[in-house]
Order: sequence, then C-alpha cells, then structure tokens
Amino acid sequence: MYLNPIVKKDIKVQSRSMKICWGVFAYELILALVFFLAMSVIQSSSRYSASNIYSAIVWLYPTLAVTQLIILGMVVPIRTASSISGEKERQTFDIMMTTSMSPFSVVMGKVMTAVVQSMFFVVASMPVMALPFIIGGMSWAYLFWFLAIALLVAFFSASIGILCSSLCRKSIGAVIMSYVFYLLFFLGTAIPPVVYGVVRENMRYNLPSVPRAYDMYGPNAFLSLLLNPAVYLTEYFVRIMADDSVVDSLAGNMTGITSGITSPRGPIVLASSGNRWMILSTILFIGVSLLFLWIASKRINPIKGRRKKR
Repeated sequence: MYLNPIVKKDIKVQSRSMKICWGVFAYELILALVFFLAMSVIQSSSRYSASNIYSAIVWLYPTLAVTQLIILGMVVPIRTASSISGEKERQTFDIMMTTSMSPFSVVMGKVMTAVVQSMFFVVASMPVMALPFIIGGMSWAYLFWFLAIALLVAFFSASIGILCSSLCRKSIGAVIMSYVFYLLFFLGTAIPPVVYGVVRENMRYNLPSVPRAYDMYGPNAFLSLLLNPAVYLTEYFVRIMADDSVVDSLAGNMTGITSGITSPRGPIVLASSGNRWMILSTILFIGVSLLFLWIASKRINPIKGRRKKR
C-alpha cells in the first residue's frame, strides 16, 4: 500500500521523540481537569440526586467533545503553519522540492501528518469519552460521529495552516495569518445575515412596506453561515443532546414562517433544513480545504516560479 513518504518520515521521527508523550500527557491532563470540573458542576446542581446522576452524565459528552475540538482548532494550524515556512527557514525546502514528489503530494503529506497526529490524541481520549456511553446510556453511533467531526476539524484546520505557511516566509507570520483566517470564517460569515437583518429592520420602520423582492431573495444571505464552524458544531450538538435543530428555528425566521414575510426563493429554500444543512456544510468545508491545498501546492511549485522569471 502506498504511503506518502513525508507522512512516513514524520510519523517515524516524532514517534521516537518524547514530545509526543508529553503532548498526550498534556492533552489528557486538560481533559481530566475538564472532566472533574464538569462532574463537580453536575453534583452541585440543584437537580442532582442519586436517581438522576446517571442521566446527567450524558452532558459529559458535549463538554469533553467541545474541549477536544477547541484544542484541535488551536493546535493543528500551528503545526501546519510552520511546515512549509519552517522548511524555508531551515533551508531544506529546495532539497525537498528536488525529490520526485509533486507539490500537491508534499502539501498533502504535511497535512496528513498533522491530521494523523491529531487523531492519535483524540483516540487516546476514548476511555474518558466512553463514560457517557457506558454509564449515561448514549448511543455508540454518536462516538463515531464525533470521530468524523474531529477528523473534519483537523483536516480543515490543517488546510488553513498549510495555506498560510505557503504564503508567508516566517512561521510566526503564518501562525498569525491562520488565526486571521479563523476570524474570517467565524465572524466574517456572520456579517451578511446580520446586515440583512439590520437593513430589513430599517426598511420596516422607514418604508410603508418592505420590498417584495428583498423579502424573497434577502434570506439567501444566511447561506454564508454554511461555512461558519460555530453554527455547524452548534447544530450537531443540539441535534444530539436536545433532539432539536438550530437551523430549523433559524429557517423559520428567515423564510418568514414566524414573521409573515413572502416565501423566499433561491438556494436558501433547499438548505433550510437541519439535515440538508449539515450535509451541504460538510461538503463545503471539504471543498474549501481541498481548494486551500491546491492553492498551497501552486504557491510552492518551483516550475511555475521559473516560468514567471523567464
């Protein structure tokens, strides 16, 4: 079976180092602190009693899951942000590009190394994560869903880091740019629906009636939230823990079910369901990640640089 040489080399080198052991120790220590804090909150709750402690333990699942996803989202870009720029700082980038590997294989190797390492930490936390399923009675399918979500978060974060690493000469600049990209996805994607809501409220107070075309096509501004990680994860956990949907409630407001506006047209009608929203959002996150990898491979392509010079 073919294995990317960069992944094979990096995994072998790092598995022989004590850094991976200390990393797992720090990761498990953070989870242990969160676990004991969550248990103390459950026990001190006014609704706590010996009869419902087992049902309350299910809330350990979102608590531990969110903690791990935050750690992945913060650490993975740092690892990949220094992959290409770090090679340039060590003056080994030109040597790496003289191999028979294509630029996309080099980029994918760096990304897959970070993803494999991240999933190693996630798998190491399974004994703690299994408690809500063994004691709380949750379905084991949710555990595999969490692994899929963690894999998606690691891949998306790694693609952002590798893109910034290909754009910057210094590792510190790539790390800072990675977190700027995070702000664009978390806050930038929320700007269109906020602008839509503000403009519509102003129209309602200043005009006799809101233009029909604005009510029909304006809700499409909410489609930008398909690339918002906060909305994606919130929808996932609300569906599991409360058997409800944030997107369905939001769709009721933006499609006029609760406000009486004209039924909208366009893609928002197709995406205004929690199930379809999750599927479309997952596809978009994977597509954006692959796009970032493609741009990074074009940026480090030495042949393209020579053509420009000629």
